[in-house]
Amino acid sequence: MRTRLGAALALALAAALAAPACSGSTPAVRQVQVSIRYSHFSPARLEVPRGSTVRFTVTNSDPIDHEFILGDDALQQREETGTDTVHGGAVPGMISVPAGSTVATVVSFRERAPAGGTLVYACHLPGHYAYGMRGTLRLVG
Repeated sequence: MRTRLGAALALALAAALAAPACSGSTPAVRQVQVSIRYSHFSPARLEVPRGSTVRFTVTNSDPIDHEFILGDDALQQREETGTDTVHGGAVPGMISVPAGSTVATVVSFRERAPAGGTLVYACHLPGHYAYGMRGTLRLVG
């Protein structure tokens, strides 16, 4: 009887511990506020947990349009030499932010985790990147 009771308790404990992992609930989306003022991002450095999903809400206080392009160095170089000046948000981490507006994009760092753990966010409208309109995002954990 004791053996069956011990086995039943062990099985119940194992099921209780496994339930949260198997519940299918999605992790909370982290909220990150980014502001643009005087053609600079604030904050200029961000850290987010590796594997998290983040909603970046970008507010442009400038009287001119900007963009928020999040990616590795290779993507930043392609954007800097490319001709795309409007990003409608179809690609996570790539949005246009018109003057005086707030726009959001949601990025999952499960799918988008660079080997080195560092990404860049930048504006590639003519002259903005050269002016220094960029920041770094480091994945931690």
